[in-house]
Amino acid sequence: MVMTASTTKASISCNQVINTLTPCLSYVVGNGALTDNCCNGIRGLNSAARTTPDRQSVCTCLKNTASQFSYNSRNVALAAGLPGKCGVKLPYKIDPSTDCKSVK
Repeated sequence: MVMTASTTKASISCNQVINTLTPCLSYVVGNGALTDNCCNGIRGLNSAARTTPDRQSVCTCLKNTASQFSYNSRNVALAAGLPGKCGVKLPYKIDPSTDCKSVK
């Protein structure tokens, strides 16, 4: 019997994640209000991330993008609270300490 491993790649690129969530940036850095465009982006991204590889890819992109900026506990709290404020339940917390490989 021959068994082959099936590998599934993410269909959501980091560029898509960044472009979709750009309207949230001013809110997360504390310079603006939470907008409908931001929440619509979060909802759309959550709907698009149907598979485990997609969710892990989005998580990893968020972590990698956050690491490129100077952030503090307030920014992290605002980012982590976005899904709830937009009525979206994510299977992981938006936080620099999230282990994206454990996201299902």
